[in-house]
Amino acid sequence: MAQPTAEPVEDYDYEALPPNFSLVQNMAAGAFAGIAEHTVMYPIDAIKTRMQIINPSAGTVYKGMIQSTMRIASGEGFMNLWRGMSSVVVGAGPAHAVYFATYEAVKHLMGGNKTGTHHPLAAATSGACATIASDALMNPFDVIKQRMQIQNSSKMYRSMTDCARYVYRTEGLSAFYISYPTTLSMTVPFTALQFLAYESISTAMNPDKSYDPFTHCTAGAVAGGFAAALTTPMDVIKTMLQTRGTATDPELRSVNGFVAGCKLLYQREGLRGFFKGVRPRVVTTMPSTAICWTAYEASK
Repeated sequence: MAQPTAEPVEDYDYEALPPNFSLVQNMAAGAFAGIAEHTVMYPIDAIKTRMQIINPSAGTVYKGMIQSTMRIASGEGFMNLWRGMSSVVVGAGPAHAVYFATYEAVKHLMGGNKTGTHHPLAAATSGACATIASDALMNPFDVIKQRMQIQNSSKMYRSMTDCARYVYRTEGLSAFYISYPTTLSMTVPFTALQFLAYESISTAMNPDKSYDPFTHCTAGAVAGGFAAALTTPMDVIKTMLQTRGTATDPELRSVNGFVAGCKLLYQREGLRGFFKGVRPRVVTTMPSTAICWTAYEASK
């Protein structure tokens, strides 16, 4: 008597799951990844901000990560290394939810989720589109974060909401978005480079695209560090625009865009000034993107 044949077990491909996921599932995974990414490496990001301040007074010069950490911890209190993190937590969740939801949607539309093939153009385009959408939401929170990271900010702002009210009252709504074009000039190429490098490295390390935390972590770190180093000049100008309201220098306070910022920076500090804070930026970004990609893939 013939034995009944077993029904074939459907083999789900890990990388093919996102298109079948709901928008809420992709957004939840992205939000979790974003919060994990930003909070773990926040103190080094605070140091980077201080190192990028243009023409600081003699008493506010920060030259290295170890020296800066000790100086902030001893002079202002250890917890000041995390000052302003509440703005990141509040903004990063929704912003990264939009980021990954947009990334997956655009990648799917461009055929980037088809198994067995590598789609660098789809990855780069999806990353760029994701950045434009998420930065529109995140930019005001980033302005608040950087204002609270600078020295003596505790004397000006008691909290995230207090900082937001102060900036709005003294500089208007435009202060929250004056750096948005510059932010995009940095984050669009950063994200395109990061996603392109991540997809290429992870495909080379893991051709069958199975879930592999080591691959996601390594590819994310290398891709993030590579993209961060190349886009540091735009990050310096972004910091200038986002913190100009706290400056006493009239010329610095009057900077109103990327080109004006570049001219002033070159005039004051030369080409070297465009790479201020590159080391803490790379050191922050490598583990941050590793954490972000690993958390996202695990959540997914």
